[in-house]
Amino acid sequence: MIEVAPGVRQRGARRKSPSRDAGLGSGSEDDLLEAPRAKNVVAAYIRPTGFPRRYKVVLAVLTILAFVTRFWKISHPTEVVFDEVHFGKFASYYLEGTYFFDVHPPFGKLLFALMGWFVGYDGHFKFDNIGDSYIANGVPYVAFRAMPAMLGSLTVPVVFLIMQECGYSLPAAVTAASLVLFDNAHIGQTRLILLDATLILSMACSLLAYVRFYKLRHQPFGYGWWKWLLLTGVALSCVISTKYVGVFTFVTIGAAVAIDLWNLLDVKRGLSLQRFSQHFMARAFGLIIVPFMLYLFWFYVHFAILYKSGPGDDFMTPGFQETLSDNALSLSSVGVNYYDTVQLRHKDTKAFLHSHAQNYPLRYEDGRVSSQGQQVTGYPFNDTNNHWVIMPPVAFPEDQRVNRPVKNGDVIKLHHVMTDTDLLSHDVASPYYPTNQEFTTVPLDKSYGERHNDTLFEIKLEHGKSKQELRTLAGQFKLLHKTSKVAMWTHPKPLPEWAFKQQEINGNKNVAQGSNIWYIEDIPSLAEDDPRNVKSAKQVKHMSFFKKYFELQRAMFHHNNALTSSHPYASQPIQWPFLLRGVSFWTKNDTREQIYFLGNPVGWWISSALLAVLAGVFGADQITQRRGIDALDRITRNRLYNSTGFFFLAWASHYFPFFLMGRQLFLHHYLPAHLASALVTGALVEFIFCSEPLEKEEITKDGKKTFVAAGKQSLLGAWIATAVVCSLVIAGFVFYAPLTYGTPGLTPAQVVARKLLGYELHFAK
Repeated sequence: MIEVAPGVRQRGARRKSPSRDAGLGSGSEDDLLEAPRAKNVVAAYIRPTGFPRRYKVVLAVLTILAFVTRFWKISHPTEVVFDEVHFGKFASYYLEGTYFFDVHPPFGKLLFALMGWFVGYDGHFKFDNIGDSYIANGVPYVAFRAMPAMLGSLTVPVVFLIMQECGYSLPAAVTAASLVLFDNAHIGQTRLILLDATLILSMACSLLAYVRFYKLRHQPFGYGWWKWLLLTGVALSCVISTKYVGVFTFVTIGAAVAIDLWNLLDVKRGLSLQRFSQHFMARAFGLIIVPFMLYLFWFYVHFAILYKSGPGDDFMTPGFQETLSDNALSLSSVGVNYYDTVQLRHKDTKAFLHSHAQNYPLRYEDGRVSSQGQQVTGYPFNDTNNHWVIMPPVAFPEDQRVNRPVKNGDVIKLHHVMTDTDLLSHDVASPYYPTNQEFTTVPLDKSYGERHNDTLFEIKLEHGKSKQELRTLAGQFKLLHKTSKVAMWTHPKPLPEWAFKQQEINGNKNVAQGSNIWYIEDIPSLAEDDPRNVKSAKQVKHMSFFKKYFELQRAMFHHNNALTSSHPYASQPIQWPFLLRGVSFWTKNDTREQIYFLGNPVGWWISSALLAVLAGVFGADQITQRRGIDALDRITRNRLYNSTGFFFLAWASHYFPFFLMGRQLFLHHYLPAHLASALVTGALVEFIFCSEPLEKEEITKDGKKTFVAAGKQSLLGAWIATAVVCSLVIAGFVFYAPLTYGTPGLTPAQVVARKLLGYELHFAK
């Protein structure tokens, strides 16, 4: 008996026109709902009902193979590999409750910590260096690696289910799943202590859940409709809570939702504005509010677990740091008074404010003339030339100089102890920045005479309250020149030999710049019997969750955008679809073993080629329709633009935004887009090799057009194409497997044979 696709209405069911009901994410069910049928038509497209046994068998086989390929030799190597130095370390910090800083949200790292907690690991090992031994340090690394390997394995059946739910044939689903199953990059990245397995599975689950939700669009607000809407939101939250590039999945789903809502707004649908508002609010709740609340929840857990002072302290403000137990700011900071001898330190470069008797040269290297004043520089080491006395603009009477605290907004002078001069800035260009002002010092007779105003500086505490007292370590501030309104600033580029290659200090006209921050390192003049030296027990301060959250968000985005330094294995997005570069993860010289992160060239090139084919098909179909030629039947066209177009949108959304980024990029950033390209490949296998139309147009006796089923499509061509593609992909996987698993045994000649496009492989000699 011929059967219809799952969920297809039988004769007499109400149908929608394609113009009113087309949308992203639809599959064969949607196409069939839109296709008018003749009275005697049994089915518009042949598909088995439900989830037949052969689908279940194939799904089970693919899932088993996924677990085998991901868990094969997962205990090798027994050393820290590539970015395991970061994410293993973060898991250890979670287990110890020690505060750390990372540019990625906490969800994926919390999963590693959960796995460590399950196996009783205490976090003693800090994953400091690639190549450090797990065995010697007693680390349950196999358990850590098992978590991403399990998630990576589950990605394969999810890909298969996406194809099946969209109504594609079994060979199409097998093709798409196999491209992920036997991909060396997916295997290599998801069997190590890395975040990408969580990211990719969450992205795939988002697509699957949205497809299931979209298929229920004709039964809105029912149990199943709400279930899949909320599950889509949960999956989206997992994506964005793992890495911020998860926003690209939001773009994919958001575009599909926007098209769906646009179709619902059509007056021909007969939907009232009140009902449309309900649809809009439901989607906003399920796909925006729910994901955001879950996203905040993981940060709440993050802050709750990390209660101790740690290596992440320096990235946060003093107010944040004082919420952590055992923090140096809480234990060691003291108030700063006038006439204290202090050492000022730059927050970013850690250089001390320094001066010495040598002067600036008459001319700089570019020919500009300097003031020839005394040099003021940044110096990285503790030295008496770093000592400055904080003075008031007008000296206090002798009997009123004790216990006069320096406060936020105060105007001060800085007196250099070793040269008996005062700090000054004036309208002379600095050595490296012609637009910035030079800093120098002047003798006391000029400091309190004709140059007095040029020696005045204002203390502006970061996030400080009015008249808040300045403290060592905890009080971060900008030092603003009172006359010219520039901020004291330094940068890492060393000055020439005439300044002993120390850092330049200048007046930055961009006062708002975050790198203008300084703090008081210590007070060398503080006497032992000074009451400020009496250390009393200090309670950990409280800061609201949202203050912590917004501060951490600012720091994360700032440092993520600052990842612009070069890396020997960094690559550009234009290289990724063609697999022109890989990444060396690990090498062991003694046994000539190496792990080289690289995709399966056969699978990547096939997928990339078919992406171009799909773009060509879209273009050709549009042109032929303009010329009155209708080469595709309506069901095929609907599926091409809806389901396959949805996959293509997912690929584009996860790929093209990287061209706009200025940060370091690597091949693994393409993995979500590669998964989408595998879905496109599976869909095109069916489109190209199942060439018979799904329906045909006939003219009735009264001259009206009608559509009848074209009969059962043969899948022989699709199965042959699937067999060829899978055979080639498996061959590519086996060929590069030694580099994926890091197994020994490759001779130099075999290594050279795998340098297909000049890959930077080791031990080729």
